[in-house]
Amino acid sequence: MDTLSTLWETFFDGDSMREALPEMLTVGLPNTLILAISAALLGSILGMLLAIAGISRTRWLRWPARVYTDVFRGLPAAATILLIGVGLAPLGMEIWGPNPYPLGILALSLIAGAYIGEIFRSGIQSVEAAQLEGARALGFSWGEAMRLVIIPQGVRRVLPAWVNQLIALIKDSSLVYFLGLVASQRELFRIGQDYAATTGNESALLLAGLFYLALTVPLTHAVNWIDRRLRQGRSVTVDPDDDGGLALAGETALPPQTPTGKDHR
Repeated sequence: MDTLSTLWETFFDGDSMREALPEMLTVGLPNTLILAISAALLGSILGMLLAIAGISRTRWLRWPARVYTDVFRGLPAAATILLIGVGLAPLGMEIWGPNPYPLGILALSLIAGAYIGEIFRSGIQSVEAAQLEGARALGFSWGEAMRLVIIPQGVRRVLPAWVNQLIALIKDSSLVYFLGLVASQRELFRIGQDYAATTGNESALLLAGLFYLALTVPLTHAVNWIDRRLRQGRSVTVDPDDDGGLALAGETALPPQTPTGKDHR
């Protein structure tokens, strides 16, 4: 009984949670979202460039993209953040002063770009070759066909995987604390850790974990919903009394036509 009481006080102390809650709402949550969303946007732009370079027929574009992807997917996220944040800190001090956020966002974006680039590349390559051939036959240049026809279809197909990467960025944003943060720059994890270190109670850290769950669990269900919608598409039904008319769900099949455009019936 004493053990259960000790565990409850250690992880579920209401006073500790109430003390940390205002700062998590006003400081930690906004900073976490800034880090994750900024890195997702920059990483998506970089990832698209890497994806296009990765499918290029030009070797001097394809190979650097492959090397970049292998390096940043192979390094631990913490190592990349420290290498960028500490290695470029003198340059950062000259440009924007003692603010680790730009370098933290840069590091997260470089990591995300490698993963998102592979996501986009797989989506683009999953589009049927006939789509590109059809666009070229209509007079589109290769660049126009890719930009207007192929890439939009490829991105739509990998949208669930892109949201999964956003979830990973929300969690990886907690690693920016390695670069050192002042009170107004702390994200959820750092605030929970500071309260836990100060009070010797882990309840604030558990509260930070609940905030992460509140952000990631809805996104996870959104991924599953999007994936189901993309897989289902529009169902096709066949009228057994019809000789060949196909109807989309909710539509009526047209009667088969003769070469002259008249009905058989």
